[in-house]
Amino acid sequence: MHAASAGASLREVDDLPSPRGLPLLGNLHQLPPATHHLTLERWAAELGTPYVFHFGTTPVTVWNDIELSHTVLRERPQRYRRYAPIERILKEFGCNGLFSIEGEAWEPQRRLVMQALSIPHIKAFYPTLAAITERLRRRWEAAARAGDVVDMIDDLKRFTVDVTSTLAFGEDPNTLENERVLIQEQLAMLLPMLMARVNAPVAYWHYVKFPRDRKFDDAMVAVHRHIRELMTRARARMRENAAAQACEALLAETSPEPSNLLEAMLALRDEPGSGITDDDVSANVLTMLVAGEETTATSIAWALRFLGADEALQTRVAAHARHVLGDAAVCPNYGAMRELDLCEALCTEASRLHPVAPYLSLEPLEEVRLQGVRLPAGTKMFLLNRPAMLDPQNFADPGRYDPDRWLHDHRQIQDAASGCPAHRGAHEPRAYLQFGAGPRVCPGRHLAAVEMRLVLSMLMANFTAQLAVDPAQIREICAFTAVPSAMPMRLALR
Repeated sequence: MHAASAGASLREVDDLPSPRGLPLLGNLHQLPPATHHLTLERWAAELGTPYVFHFGTTPVTVWNDIELSHTVLRERPQRYRRYAPIERILKEFGCNGLFSIEGEAWEPQRRLVMQALSIPHIKAFYPTLAAITERLRRRWEAAARAGDVVDMIDDLKRFTVDVTSTLAFGEDPNTLENERVLIQEQLAMLLPMLMARVNAPVAYWHYVKFPRDRKFDDAMVAVHRHIRELMTRARARMRENAAAQACEALLAETSPEPSNLLEAMLALRDEPGSGITDDDVSANVLTMLVAGEETTATSIAWALRFLGADEALQTRVAAHARHVLGDAAVCPNYGAMRELDLCEALCTEASRLHPVAPYLSLEPLEEVRLQGVRLPAGTKMFLLNRPAMLDPQNFADPGRYDPDRWLHDHRQIQDAASGCPAHRGAHEPRAYLQFGAGPRVCPGRHLAAVEMRLVLSMLMANFTAQLAVDPAQIREICAFTAVPSAMPMRLALR
């Protein structure tokens, strides 16, 4: 993979096909910020891959090969890193946490986050998760009784902020019951600003601040003040609990354990020679808040795009949810939650068609040779995700929304003539890379799956849902993640 085959001519980046651009601007004028990902996919269909476009004078190579994507992701962080401008700008935001951090600092932080988001930890957290889901149900019940149109994206982000904050930081902001919560409004500004500054040809904000920049700077000051207050309160709780924990640990001959991710990071930060600062802890708190809010809420919202336009599918999911939930309004325990495969499949299939991460942006740390192309260190690489998920060689009838393709019981059917198993068609889960792959696979994927199952089973067991707009009006907008332009729904009690 990293060397050209013997006798093969080695191509340079400039030898790759490229869309026609302009001097100095390159292809910037052809890449509208909100829909540039669609343009990249169209060029891939027209030019083939790899191709190169020019971001100003900077060449960016674009790839569409699932095996290459897996190889590159497997060789992070030793041989490849995330697109360098992302880390540089997130550092300016005070948000260079586990998502973007590179080098030796990554591994100890990764261990802490993986522990906080592990299956045993989430299983122990389940009663709180269910209680927050019940809070969301009550909010939707009130809207249904009042006949209000519900902004599902906003409500889902409130839900995920409450879950992430309570699990990772030990404090519940209860955004679902507090109508105006500034922290949520402030967090919502971060990813769009990241996208804008990553794509800016010059770092203009170093020299002049426009009103949008000043508003964002004020929001980040407030967010970091909130995070430092979280840290101060966590340290106070740690001091108060230290004596009691030490006594219990002495009796049990064990070491006292931090009760959440924030306490674990503060404990690590305070170890002699840890190399971790309060700024590092703060950056990871902010990373968790943003990542925990945006991606899971968006995946569920895209599933609602299909559910809200399909009464038959709603009826089926409602029956499945009610069978698992029994008389409960929310899935009562972790064991029952594991039976809600269909609810997770709804989101997986929706994000196959509307990927939350339409491409991965990386660069090699050393010269590499991929598919006969020489890439010097630092060459920008975009790895497209959707084309492989719409390839009939990877998924049968790829343009059709079919959650069943992700259910083990439906992967094969009985052949009517022979009675032998007959495959439903192509199904290549390796082509689905919404959580990444390799050493830096998303640590929150299990939590996301539990949230998807809880929310959709609660929604379908208790409500009918209808889109309040024509589905054709819902567009993809890429603000670092690809989000629906809107998801208004009318809910009615079952």
